[in-house]
Amino acid sequence: YLPTDPSELRYILEHMRELVIKSVNESGGYGMLVGPHSTQAEREEFAARIQANPRSFIAQPTLALSRHPCWVDDHFEGRHVDLRPFVLFGREVRVTPGGLTRVAMRRGSLVVNSSQGGGAKDTWVLAAPSDEP
Repeated sequence: YLPTDPSELRYILEHMRELVIKSVNESGGYGMLVGPHSTQAEREEFAARIQANPRSFIAQPTLALSRHPCWVDDHFEGRHVDLRPFVLFGREVRVTPGGLTRVAMRRGSLVVNSSQGGGAKDTWVLAAPSDEP
């Protein structure tokens, strides 16, 4: 959603609890509000910032991240993850059998960015041998 559009701005302000709102001038998980994990004070601060400078923000629905067991200290704990598949484009377009899984290493966090303490895992899809190359 783009807050420069008056109807989208209205939607953003009315649904902040459900959205992820990001500063377009930041990266790596900085300058963002994760609505479902935010406080009323944080939402009010972001609302004021968005209204003062709507071109500096975007909003998107909150994704339901999968959880994956991770070895933390001396035991397994569930952590939120997202998968970054790799697509190869040449004479054909091919999706590789795997990708990079980004992991939120802090318990309960939805932020998987490495700049904020996130980790990464190789992800491979195993399949039975086939006749195809």
